[in-house]
Amino acid sequence: MTQPADIKFFSLQGISCAGCVRSVDKALLTLQQQQPQLLDFSINFADRSAVISGDIAPELVISSIQQAGYDASLVMDEADRDQLEKTAQAHFRTTLTKSLLAMATGALLMLLQMTALLDPLSSVLGLYQAGAQAILSAVIMYFCARHIYRGAWTSAKSGVFNMDILIALGTLSAWCYSLFLIVLMSISSDLVPAAAQHLYFEASVMILGFILLGQALEAKVRGNTAKAVQSLVKLQPVQAWRKNPQGEFVEVPVQLVVPGDELMVKPGETIPVDGEVIQGESDVDESMISGESMPVAKKAGELLIGSTLNSSGALIFKVSQVGNNTILAQIIGQVRKAQNAKPALGKLADKIAEVFVPAVLVIAAITALSGWWFGPADNWSYVLSTTMAVLIIACPCALGLATPMSTMIGVGLGAQKGILIQNGDALQVAKNLTTVVLDKTGTITSGKPEVTDSYWLKEDIKSDVWQYLAIIEQRSEHPLAKAIVAFSREHIKQPAPLVVEKFVSETGLGVSAEIAGVVIRVGSLAWLQTQMKPDLESWAQTSMASANTLVGVEVAGELVVILAVADALKDDSVAAIGQLQRQGLKVVILSGDKNETVAAIAKQVNVSEYQGQLSAVQKQQAITQMQQRGEIVAMVGDGINDAPALAAADLGCAIGTGTDVAINSADITLVNGSLSRLIDAIKVSTLTLRNIKQNLFGAFAYNIIAIPIAAGVLYPAFGILLNPMLAGAAMALSSITVVGNAYRLKAKITNL
Repeated sequence: MTQPADIKFFSLQGISCAGCVRSVDKALLTLQQQQPQLLDFSINFADRSAVISGDIAPELVISSIQQAGYDASLVMDEADRDQLEKTAQAHFRTTLTKSLLAMATGALLMLLQMTALLDPLSSVLGLYQAGAQAILSAVIMYFCARHIYRGAWTSAKSGVFNMDILIALGTLSAWCYSLFLIVLMSISSDLVPAAAQHLYFEASVMILGFILLGQALEAKVRGNTAKAVQSLVKLQPVQAWRKNPQGEFVEVPVQLVVPGDELMVKPGETIPVDGEVIQGESDVDESMISGESMPVAKKAGELLIGSTLNSSGALIFKVSQVGNNTILAQIIGQVRKAQNAKPALGKLADKIAEVFVPAVLVIAAITALSGWWFGPADNWSYVLSTTMAVLIIACPCALGLATPMSTMIGVGLGAQKGILIQNGDALQVAKNLTTVVLDKTGTITSGKPEVTDSYWLKEDIKSDVWQYLAIIEQRSEHPLAKAIVAFSREHIKQPAPLVVEKFVSETGLGVSAEIAGVVIRVGSLAWLQTQMKPDLESWAQTSMASANTLVGVEVAGELVVILAVADALKDDSVAAIGQLQRQGLKVVILSGDKNETVAAIAKQVNVSEYQGQLSAVQKQQAITQMQQRGEIVAMVGDGINDAPALAAADLGCAIGTGTDVAINSADITLVNGSLSRLIDAIKVSTLTLRNIKQNLFGAFAYNIIAIPIAAGVLYPAFGILLNPMLAGAAMALSSITVVGNAYRLKAKITNL
């Protein structure tokens, strides 16, 4: 599972809505045209980040973003992320404080207006009091929301409209109207109709307070969603037991460990980095990587994954990968890249958001003109109130958050369950599948031959035969030999010191040797020239029909046992395939193995459609033919010969125990190699996509309903107007509602 070295992560500062994202997107697109080595990029509004693919200097990327009016910083490692997390927490506290200050000031000004403690504007004292309100509100607006006005100015200069423009226009128009009113009243109170003699300083400040509160709460919930990945990050230990030149194990910081070092991990300790066991046996809890709760037995030659938990015994292992090259680091990198990707539904929302703010500006202008011509006579406040309400309530924050919040949660929690979603479109495709194509070896089966059965003709020498097999087959290079050795050792109670003589290997047939003068031959029944009795013949036929290979063992010229060796089904293959079929999906097996073996496996898992002896190109062609018939196809495989088919399928699912080529060609990786994870992946995709649709519907419905009300359509018939302050509160609430709904997804996926 290799992560390309040219992928860089950046933290973005100063973006506040989908419009800001479009500004950054436009700047990076221009940079890409100037610098072709920038291969691809994606921006995530939900966690304010950007992923850049290509061999391009980070300084060029940062400079381009700064020219668009925003800022960015390169995220090199987890230390940088920790610092960014602390900065985000400080930003939340600061934003919340500013929100409370603005709302408190607005409430004070409102209270003074409502209790008639202020003199009328027609008096000199009233004008002085109004001037004091103007100064106080201006100071609060600058202190609490200058970043909004700065963002609006930057956005206006770049020609890409964002929510800052709507907020700035709404609040500044109210403040400027109030100041203009003071000037007119100071000249002559006759210049302003009595119905229009109302100041809006408190509205400007209170609206900003509500908006800042929404941003603070949104940031708080957004921080919680990122913890799905952060929980994986924080698993790596800080110390490791490293073997020194004197042969002693001493504790050192994990940063000092390099490939080739020998480390010891004690029972109950976390494995610090990736490596291969060279001594010891233990069970290792790999649930944080694979999502599988059962511990995995480890012994010499087995691979260890950094940050997994050693359960029972001490292990000594040789380091293979450290730092950003470990499996965990690669998974985290791929997950973060996927979290920035968007399904097609989210891309459609972005296109709509692109024209949304200009459309709102047009609606606000129409509202102002309509109010001027058809509103209450001489009531300038009506025109201002409706126009402000339209500008404020229509801010597209909820629309910008709808897709990325759900995607972050779905992808992050999927990773914790051993489902590595590497492509945003995979979320949408998985829900619409009609056909699932499975490779056989390593996908339906374990990919490792094992002895599944035995037929004994001389049971009285069982203990001796196990000893013979263990020591003789250890010298063989045949693919089945390892399975026979492992099975034999399980039956040996007290190993005996045996000496093997005259060992001979006959390629494709078997091996022979002498032990204490006794000739032992192990190989195919044809090579041994076995004569079978009817009952043995029946057992052999049944065994071969189940995709077993038969291996005979002859001692002193006499056949004593026949072993059935097969690439056995994975424990959950039958149940998982059955569940896929019950969900209405057609399951097909495409394999490079011989037809007889594929047919036997297909029968065991109840699949009626299968093909064997296929090359990589033929697998790809078979999938293309299915797609031409209108089928939406998922391909699940683990080998190099599966890579073209994985790439051609609508949804490529790689088995995480397979090759890097297969994994890098896939849209989804099932980390623990279990087919049941495919079912979970479909559920995660379905739940995430449904959540995105709910968010988009809520965001659009909110604007469709709220904008006409804010524009005053209910006023002629019912006398109902939407106070601009309530519009600000409603806008903030819409974003919080979308974020909260996305957060519901966490509970649903966690309970899968």
